[in-house]
Amino acid sequence: HLGLGIWSGEFQRTPGRWLRWCDQDGQWCLTEAERERHAKERERRAKEQEQQRADRLAAKLRELGIDPDQG
Repeated sequence: HLGLGIWSGEFQRTPGRWLRWCDQDGQWCLTEAERERHAKERERRAKEQEQQRADRLAAKLRELGIDPDQG
């Protein structure tokens, strides 16, 4: 189910109170820009986690006397 609610925030760089779609639990439905921003943030976090994992692996290899930078 969808409903309408009054949301206070900034839309297209204009602060105000806006009608906005919400779900049956009162959670706001994301705009396209918000979905894109969330997707980029998830991608950034995933890359950061992968880099941290690679750094931990490289540190472990160095502890074992293996230089991970030597190909």
